[in-house]
Amino acid sequence: MKINDYLKERFPTLKLVPGIYHQWHVGIHFSLGGNMYQFNESGALNLEYFQLVHHQTAALFNELFEHSDDLFLVANVYKHKTQGNHARKLKVYQPFLKCKDDLYRIQVKTCPCPVEEEYEMQQFSLLCKRKDLRIPQLLKAAVHEDFPLKPRFGGCSVGYPDVFFVDMTKDIIFFLYDDRGCEVIALDAGRIRKLYDQYHDWIELD
Repeated sequence: MKINDYLKERFPTLKLVPGIYHQWHVGIHFSLGGNMYQFNESGALNLEYFQLVHHQTAALFNELFEHSDDLFLVANVYKHKTQGNHARKLKVYQPFLKCKDDLYRIQVKTCPCPVEEEYEMQQFSLLCKRKDLRIPQLLKAAVHEDFPLKPRFGGCSVGYPDVFFVDMTKDIIFFLYDDRGCEVIALDAGRIRKLYDQYHDWIELD
Protein backbone atom coordinates (compact mmCIF):
# COMPACT_ATOMS: atom_id res chain seq x y z
CA MET A 1 0.00 0.00 0.00
CA LYS A 2 1.11 3.57 -0.70
CA ILE A 3 0.82 6.39 1.80
CA ASN A 4 -1.71 8.25 -0.36
CA ASP A 5 -3.98 5.21 -0.59
CA TYR A 6 -3.88 4.75 3.17
CA LEU A 7 -4.65 8.42 3.89
CA LYS A 8 -7.54 8.49 1.42
CA GLU A 9 -9.07 5.48 3.14
CA ARG A 10 -8.54 6.42 6.80
CA PHE A 11 -7.87 10.19 6.90
CA PRO A 12 -9.55 11.37 3.68
CA THR A 13 -9.43 15.13 4.31
CA LEU A 14 -5.91 15.24 5.73
CA LYS A 15 -2.85 16.70 4.03
CA LEU A 16 0.36 15.32 5.50
CA VAL A 17 2.01 18.67 6.16
CA PRO A 18 2.71 20.57 9.41
CA GLY A 19 -0.44 21.42 11.31
CA ILE A 20 -2.15 18.02 11.24
CA TYR A 21 -3.67 18.78 14.66
CA HIS A 22 -5.68 21.63 13.14
CA GLN A 23 -6.85 19.51 10.20
CA TRP A 24 -8.40 16.62 12.11
CA HIS A 25 -11.18 16.40 14.71
CA VAL A 26 -9.39 13.96 17.06
CA GLY A 27 -5.95 15.03 18.23
CA ILE A 28 -3.62 16.29 20.94
CA HIS A 29 -1.00 19.05 20.77
CA PHE A 30 1.81 18.55 23.27
CA SER A 31 4.12 21.31 24.48
CA LEU A 32 7.63 20.09 25.32
CA GLY A 33 10.42 21.34 27.56
CA GLY A 34 8.35 22.39 30.54
CA ASN A 35 9.34 25.82 31.84
CA MET A 36 12.95 25.44 30.72
CA TYR A 37 14.70 27.29 27.89
CA GLN A 38 16.99 26.17 25.09
CA PHE A 39 19.82 28.41 26.35
CA ASN A 40 21.21 29.01 29.82
CA GLU A 41 22.10 32.35 31.39
CA SER A 42 25.53 32.39 29.75
CA GLY A 43 24.03 31.89 26.29
CA ALA A 44 25.19 28.28 25.90
CA LEU A 45 22.86 25.45 24.95
CA ASN A 46 20.94 24.17 27.94
CA LEU A 47 21.61 20.44 27.69
CA GLU A 48 19.25 19.70 30.58
CA TYR A 49 16.44 21.17 28.51
CA PHE A 50 17.22 18.86 25.58
CA GLN A 51 17.50 15.86 27.88
CA LEU A 52 14.00 16.63 29.13
CA VAL A 53 12.61 16.98 25.61
CA HIS A 54 14.28 13.71 24.57
CA HIS A 55 12.67 11.99 27.56
CA GLN A 56 9.25 13.43 26.77
CA THR A 57 9.29 12.51 23.09
CA ALA A 58 10.46 8.97 23.85
CA ALA A 59 7.72 8.55 26.47
CA LEU A 60 4.99 9.70 24.07
CA PHE A 61 6.30 7.60 21.19
CA ASN A 62 6.65 4.46 23.28
CA GLU A 63 3.12 4.85 24.58
CA LEU A 64 1.76 5.13 21.03
CA PHE A 65 3.76 2.61 19.01
CA GLU A 66 4.61 -1.05 19.50
CA HIS A 67 7.52 -2.85 17.87
CA SER A 68 5.30 -4.91 15.60
CA ASP A 69 3.20 -1.98 14.35
CA ASP A 70 3.12 -1.35 10.61
CA LEU A 71 3.93 2.26 9.91
CA PHE A 72 4.93 4.69 7.23
CA LEU A 73 7.99 6.82 7.90
CA VAL A 74 7.26 9.93 5.84
CA ALA A 75 9.67 12.80 5.18
CA ASN A 76 8.70 16.03 3.42
CA VAL A 77 11.79 17.60 1.82
CA TYR A 78 11.67 21.04 0.20
CA LYS A 79 13.60 22.33 -2.79
CA HIS A 80 13.53 25.17 -5.29
CA LYS A 81 11.78 24.33 -8.56
CA THR A 82 14.92 25.15 -10.57
CA GLN A 83 16.91 22.39 -8.85
CA GLY A 84 15.50 19.57 -10.95
CA ASN A 85 14.49 16.17 -9.62
CA HIS A 86 17.62 15.18 -7.73
CA ALA A 87 16.34 13.27 -4.71
CA ARG A 88 18.44 13.26 -1.55
CA LYS A 89 16.61 10.61 0.40
CA LEU A 90 19.68 8.81 1.71
CA LYS A 91 20.71 11.41 4.27
CA VAL A 92 17.20 11.63 5.64
CA TYR A 93 16.66 7.87 5.94
CA GLN A 94 19.98 6.07 5.77
CA PRO A 95 21.33 6.70 9.30
CA PHE A 96 18.06 5.60 10.89
CA LEU A 97 17.35 2.31 9.11
CA LYS A 98 18.66 -0.91 10.64
CA CYS A 99 18.61 -2.65 7.26
CA LYS A 100 20.10 -0.60 4.42
CA ASP A 101 18.22 -2.69 1.84
CA ASP A 102 15.06 -0.85 2.94
CA LEU A 103 16.40 2.21 1.14
CA TYR A 104 15.37 0.60 -2.16
CA ARG A 105 11.74 0.44 -1.02
CA ILE A 106 11.37 4.16 -0.41
CA GLN A 107 8.71 5.81 -2.56
CA VAL A 108 8.70 9.46 -3.56
CA LYS A 109 6.30 11.91 -5.10
CA THR A 110 6.73 15.58 -5.96
CA CYS A 111 3.99 18.11 -5.29
CA PRO A 112 3.59 21.88 -4.79
CA CYS A 113 5.07 23.35 -1.64
CA PRO A 114 2.21 24.27 0.73
CA VAL A 115 3.85 27.59 1.67
CA GLU A 116 6.03 29.03 -1.13
CA GLU A 117 5.06 28.85 -4.82
CA GLU A 118 8.66 28.84 -6.08
CA TYR A 119 9.43 25.67 -4.12
CA GLU A 120 8.41 22.04 -4.48
CA MET A 121 7.89 19.40 -1.86
CA GLN A 122 9.26 15.90 -2.31
CA GLN A 123 7.42 13.48 -0.08
CA PHE A 124 9.33 10.28 0.68
CA SER A 125 7.65 7.33 2.38
CA LEU A 126 8.74 3.94 3.60
CA LEU A 127 6.36 1.23 4.80
CA CYS A 128 8.08 -0.67 7.60
CA LYS A 129 7.73 -1.69 11.22
CA ARG A 130 8.82 0.26 14.25
CA LYS A 131 11.44 -2.37 15.02
CA ASP A 132 13.12 -1.62 11.64
CA LEU A 133 13.98 1.94 12.71
CA ARG A 134 16.46 3.54 15.08
CA ILE A 135 13.73 5.39 16.93
CA PRO A 136 15.78 7.23 19.63
CA GLN A 137 18.05 8.72 16.97
CA LEU A 138 15.11 9.65 14.73
CA LEU A 139 13.32 11.48 17.51
CA LYS A 140 16.46 13.33 18.56
CA ALA A 141 17.16 14.39 14.97
CA ALA A 142 13.69 15.93 14.75
CA VAL A 143 14.19 17.75 18.07
CA HIS A 144 17.56 19.17 16.94
CA GLU A 145 16.13 21.07 13.96
CA ASP A 146 17.32 24.54 14.99
CA PHE A 147 20.41 23.59 16.96
CA PRO A 148 23.97 22.31 16.30
CA LEU A 149 23.36 18.98 18.01
CA LYS A 150 23.66 15.45 16.66
CA PRO A 151 22.04 13.39 15.31
CA ARG A 152 20.53 15.56 12.59
CA PHE A 153 18.74 15.03 9.30
CA GLY A 154 20.87 15.87 6.26
CA GLY A 155 20.82 16.18 2.49
CA CYS A 156 18.15 18.89 2.41
CA SER A 157 18.61 21.86 0.11
CA VAL A 158 16.00 24.08 1.78
CA GLY A 159 15.16 24.17 5.46
CA TYR A 160 14.74 21.00 7.49
CA PRO A 161 12.58 17.99 6.60
CA ASP A 162 9.23 17.40 8.26
CA VAL A 163 9.02 13.79 9.45
CA PHE A 164 5.78 11.96 10.24
CA PHE A 165 5.14 8.54 11.76
CA VAL A 166 1.91 7.08 10.35
CA ASP A 167 0.80 3.96 12.22
CA MET A 168 -1.39 1.77 10.01
CA THR A 169 -2.00 -0.73 12.80
CA LYS A 170 -3.56 1.79 15.18
CA ASP A 171 -4.55 4.59 12.74
CA ILE A 172 -2.46 7.17 14.57
CA ILE A 173 -0.19 9.89 13.14
CA PHE A 174 2.65 11.43 15.17
CA PHE A 175 4.44 14.60 14.08
CA LEU A 176 7.33 15.97 16.15
CA TYR A 177 7.83 19.39 14.56
CA ASP A 178 10.83 20.47 16.66
CA ASP A 179 11.95 20.81 20.27
CA ARG A 180 8.89 22.87 21.18
CA GLY A 181 6.18 20.32 20.62
CA CYS A 182 4.44 17.55 18.72
CA GLU A 183 1.04 16.70 17.31
CA VAL A 184 -0.85 13.42 17.54
CA ILE A 185 -4.05 12.63 15.66
CA ALA A 186 -6.10 9.43 15.57
CA LEU A 187 -9.04 7.92 13.76
CA ASP A 188 -11.03 7.96 16.99
CA ALA A 189 -10.49 9.31 20.49
CA GLY A 190 -10.26 5.92 22.18
CA ARG A 191 -6.94 5.24 20.49
CA ILE A 192 -5.22 8.15 22.25
CA ARG A 193 -7.32 8.44 25.44
CA LYS A 194 -4.61 6.84 27.58
CA LEU A 195 -2.05 9.27 26.18
CA TYR A 196 -4.33 12.20 27.04
CA ASP A 197 -4.85 10.99 30.60
CA GLN A 198 -1.25 10.03 31.32
CA TYR A 199 0.46 13.13 29.91
CA HIS A 200 -2.23 15.72 30.44
CA ASP A 201 0.23 18.17 32.02
CA TRP A 202 2.13 18.41 28.74
CA ILE A 203 -0.88 19.30 26.60
CA GLU A 204 -0.87 22.66 24.86
CA LEU A 205 -4.22 24.35 25.47
CA ASP A 206 -5.23 26.24 22.30
